[in-house]
Amino acid sequence: MTRFAPALRKLTVAAATLLAVATAPSPAQAATEPQAPKGFVALSDVDPTIIQEMRYITPHNFVGDRIDGYRKPMCILTEPAAKALRKAQRRLLRAGYSLKVYDCYRPQRAVDQFVRWGEDLSDERMKAEFYPRVAKSRLFEDGYIAKKSGHSRGSTVDLTIVRLPAKPTRPYVPGEPLKPCYAPRSERFPDNSVDMGTGYDCMDTLSHTDDPRVSAKQRANRDRLRGALAKTGFVNLPEEWWHFTYKPEPFPDTYFDFPVSRRVLPVAHF
Repeated sequence: MTRFAPALRKLTVAAATLLAVATAPSPAQAATEPQAPKGFVALSDVDPTIIQEMRYITPHNFVGDRIDGYRKPMCILTEPAAKALRKAQRRLLRAGYSLKVYDCYRPQRAVDQFVRWGEDLSDERMKAEFYPRVAKSRLFEDGYIAKKSGHSRGSTVDLTIVRLPAKPTRPYVPGEPLKPCYAPRSERFPDNSVDMGTGYDCMDTLSHTDDPRVSAKQRANRDRLRGALAKTGFVNLPEEWWHFTYKPEPFPDTYFDFPVSRRVLPVAHF
């Protein structure tokens, strides 16, 4: 067995090389990949201190799968939106907090996947966490799922606040028991953010930014996030405490579909 080992290793390396060549995108494919227009940037290039926990590249989301179009765990935004976040971050850092983004630019193909998932009433794998009190058949009617998203225009971001020093958040384990997103903080899925009253992407009226049922501390945390972002040009969606859009949007009428990947971005000059 020993005398065949070198030959076996050579065959294994050769097979791996052939597989890599076979699965790598061809030059023609790379050339046809949708590219981001000038004006889009990686948030980490503008402000590397903002924490990124990109949920849709993981299965910890209301669908339960990694979402189409998310190639890298990175936040892409229009340059004005990214620079506005940097201004808000500077204020929060002085107070001992940091922004943490969950989702930024979202390809149209991801939205299309949400729609297909919403139409499949048999798939309720993540219901116990993300929409426990809402019938899936009502997700479109109640406005939780739509065929277009402001995220695809590049100036909308989902985010929260983390008290510094930031503690790590444990990864989600597919198949683990799910807890309602509106449960007390100690009971729902752990998150290193301050307590906002619900988890991210909680499809429940308790997620409404000004819902009167949240505690005084939770309201103060929501107000801190909204106040910091309002000063730099962001407008909150009243139904989601985490959802903000920078105004005026550079691309108010365009829904992009380039993937979330650094290779599709134009060269940045700051």
